[in-house]
Amino acid sequence: MALILYRQSLSENNHCQSYEDKLAIIHSQQKQAHRVKRSERLKKKEESARTKWWQCQQSRLKKPIVNKQNKQKKKPIKISVKGQQLSRSSASDIKENRIDPFETSAALVLKSRYQGEKLRAWLEYYQQPKQCSRPKTIKKFAFCVENRRTQQLAFDKMMLIKF
Repeated sequence: MALILYRQSLSENNHCQSYEDKLAIIHSQQKQAHRVKRSERLKKKEESARTKWWQCQQSRLKKPIVNKQNKQKKKPIKISVKGQQLSRSSASDIKENRIDPFETSAALVLKSRYQGEKLRAWLEYYQQPKQCSRPKTIKKFAFCVENRRTQQLAFDKMMLIKF
């Protein structure tokens, strides 16, 4: 008998799980570092989420009714792809790979700047700085790109003098 009553109380409060999840998300956000204003906003959010969850637990909140008729229709959004305006349905078509906005019939050719002997000479010449193996900031990445470019220019000048 007690098992049946316990099972009923669990099924009654299953609809409160969403409120409990929202509360847990807010708690995890509160544990992260943030400024005073954000802390105050999170405190208010937590208080309202806790009261909603508690009201749900006490059966004072109505169960959320999920009905297709009650849902509001989404407003159509417009996305531009290559200058074309697309509606929401077209955008979902792109997401589902029905339409590939970058589709092209041209061949993709990947070619290095140097070929053959010149490539071997470049690989021997180029000295990559240690910080460029895995740049962590945009500033370092820009430095690495610029360093490579200047080394290529110096290499090209050297190769012109050699040949």
